[in-house]
Amino acid sequence: IAFKYLVPSKAESPKVSPGTITVNQTVANGDPNTSFSHTQSLSASHSARTSSANTISGDKRFVCSYCSKRFRCFSQLTIHQRSHTGEKPYRCTLCGKSYIQKGHLYTHQRTHTGEKPYRCSLCGKGFIQKCTLDMHLRSHTGEKPYTCTKCGKGFTTKFNLTKCTLDMHLRSHTGEKPYTCTKCGKGKTFEYLSHMTKHMRKHSGEKPYVCTVCGKRFAQKTYLTTHERTHSGERPYSCMECGKSFSQKSSLNVHLRSHTGEKFECVFCRRTFNKLTYLKAHMRTHSGEKPYVCTVCGKRFAQKTYLRIHQRTHSGERPYSCMECGKSFAQKSSLNVHLRSHTGEKPYSCSECGKSYAYKQGFNTHQCFS
Repeated sequence: IAFKYLVPSKAESPKVSPGTITVNQTVANGDPNTSFSHTQSLSASHSARTSSANTISGDKRFVCSYCSKRFRCFSQLTIHQRSHTGEKPYRCTLCGKSYIQKGHLYTHQRTHTGEKPYRCSLCGKGFIQKCTLDMHLRSHTGEKPYTCTKCGKGFTTKFNLTKCTLDMHLRSHTGEKPYTCTKCGKGKTFEYLSHMTKHMRKHSGEKPYVCTVCGKRFAQKTYLTTHERTHSGERPYSCMECGKSFSQKSSLNVHLRSHTGEKFECVFCRRTFNKLTYLKAHMRTHSGEKPYVCTVCGKRFAQKTYLRIHQRTHSGERPYSCMECGKSFAQKSSLNVHLRSHTGEKPYSCSECGKSYAYKQGFNTHQCFS
């Protein structure tokens, strides 16, 4: 079907109101009396805009089929429904990360280009987004406009997915955990979306953060930052007591207990540990819990490190090599024992006769027959 646009002459031009365009479309080779009239309203004057606004004010005709939330524009509804479907059509060509909105992709791309168009006039710090600059400015003014009605704590922002804000803080009172993992079958829930996002990488195996020096990949940015210090030698955490420095804050905290004497005690056997994680791992020797499962043979382990070592029996991986003879080992401890065959070290000595042994097995045998 072909369409012919007929433009009326000045003499026969129809009278139309300001801001309205009328186009007559006649079907070629058809009934000349058959035509299609299309009228499009334009905002040509303030009065026309005001009239239009009064007509559709408060009109939210587009309804979400998932949660019944209403929207004025179909485009707003489309974007909203992606929060239900999980659709993220805008993909970064550099790292593969996807986004619900095009604007979010543009903002993300600045993390690759380093562009920070919004700059603080007080300290010169640059920001990718204007809203982040606005929040930063409150660190200078001290303004905390959002207050918790439960405990009175003040916050610089009401809502943000990555920083502790009023909305997120309120969950510490209500116990609400609105984000649920759909992959692990345990119905594990999270207070914050960022925590669930990190958790989901355990299922997907995604490691989006790459070391530019050695190429090693990490699931979390903090892991990458810590790893990079093994290359740079940076140790930003220093002990105020003795001046010893550490690459990780957790290592400093453990070290500080050597000054304070603080320990984590097992309620079953009274054994003490410098780190809470060590205590939790130890507690499994009492409970018998083995949460880490080999996907190849189904064998279970109490600690994740034990599972990793075991998996090498399937993969054949031997990452620890002797610099003297080239022999490789699945465990670092096995390499350390092997090195004694080159150094002649004999760390196990009999208290009765003084005889020394390179390996514990030989020492134990000697003790039995002495």
